Amino acid sequence: MSQNEIEESLNLLEKDWVVDPILRKFMLGKVTDVSDYPLKVRDVIFHVPYLNSEKKFILWKCFWPDCHNCCDRQGRLPLTSDDLITIGKGLKYQKSSDFIKNETLTVTYQEPGPSGQLTTMTTVNLKRKKDETEADDGTHISCRFLDEKGGCSMHPDRPGVCYLYPFSSWLENEKGNVRVHATYQFTGDCPGFYLADTLDPMKDEFKDYSKTIYDYNMASNRTNREGFGSVSFS
Repeated sequence: MSQNEIEESLNLLEKDWVVDPILRKFMLGKVTDVSDYPLKVRDVIFHVPYLNSEKKFILWKCFWPDCHNCCDRQGRLPLTSDDLITIGKGLKYQKSSDFIKNETLTVTYQEPGPSGQLTTMTTVNLKRKKDETEADDGTHISCRFLDEKGGCSMHPDRPGVCYLYPFSSWLENEKGNVRVHATYQFTGDCPGFYLADTLDPMKDEFKDYSKTIYDYNMASNRTNREGFGSVSFS
């Protein structure tokens, strides 16, 4: 996302939530004295930003159901092959092919990778609105499965990617072994980020999310092997 898009999101967020001015500057790229603090929890390495000038970590907590911005301002909802079966059945489809035809879009997009390389991804995405088109991909859309109270009508069978927020994750080959890495998404849409002296306040979240993130990456990798998506680097 561009700084202008993040700033627009932050301005909208601040209509309902207080955003720490230091975190606002950080998300807009105006804080540069930042260290990457790697934390291994089970099978996932979390990369936690540490603000050297403040001597504080950036941590996170969820404010649901008071906040459901992550569902109100979705960019895309890529599906794993497991999602295709589970969600298709939940929407009463007998065949996954009919579900894919009527309820999803296949799109190709590019994102910067963790090492600066450009990652090109092709994914089967759940339509966030019934008439969604490829031109809508990457834009903010409120998910059609979100009710007026902020609840998900598909929960607990919602897309695996929904459980990841606010993390993004990726796989790396380390001496022949696959390692899962994760870090935060700073899109300006989440009020849950805060500064802390230690990582202790988020100990439980790291533990819970390590399994969620690992399982999702394994499912996503399997999805690509099964021909429902692809990833390439340049």
